[in-house]
Parts: sequence; C-alpha cells; structure tokens
Amino acid sequence: MFLARVTGSVVSTQKVPAMTGHKLLIVEPYRLDADARDRLVTTGRTFITVDTLGAGEGDMVLVCQGSSARLTPETKTLPIDAVIIGIVDSVHAEKKSVYSRND
Repeated sequence: MFLARVTGSVVSTQKVPAMTGHKLLIVEPYRLDADARDRLVTTGRTFITVDTLGAGEGDMVLVCQGSSARLTPETKTLPIDAVIIGIVDSVHAEKKSVYSRND
C-alpha cells in the first residue's frame, strides 16, 4: 500500500465490459521526506487507479497495488493493478503530523 494524491481522472469509452461503470483516477504517490521526515513529498510518478470510494481531485488516498488490488469485493473480477481503498484524514510519523485533510 502507499499514500497518493488524486490529481485527475481518466475517461475511456472503449474498454473491456468488466470495467464499465468504474471510475478511473490518476494518483501521484507521496512518501515521507527522507531528510526532514516532517512532511510528505511526491515521488514524481503517476498511476491510474480504480476508485471504489468516491475520492476526488486533491484527496490524499491509500492505494493498494498488484494482485492485492483484486481482493476487495468490488474488484475481485476486474483486470486491474491498483485500487483506492481509503481516503486519508491524517498521517503521523515519528510523533509529528505530516498531513491533515483539514489543513
């Protein structure tokens, strides 16, 4: 699993039938700053994920990737590699708040 921020969406009118009706979002993974360890910083990569929760642009989310992405009831029959499994409210590391949805 990893933390990511939703940066956009993908629309695909032609796809395998199993994917019809599933919302696709672009996410950018974040990690704890290696030096200061007091904030989250982008990894510079992006992924396409299936959204099962109703996340929106700007939300920080928890993403599950690989075969584990197909272990939720909503995704068990889908040909996917990444799924949003949580919308993050806050992140604390080393007794510090490094992200809060309310800030």
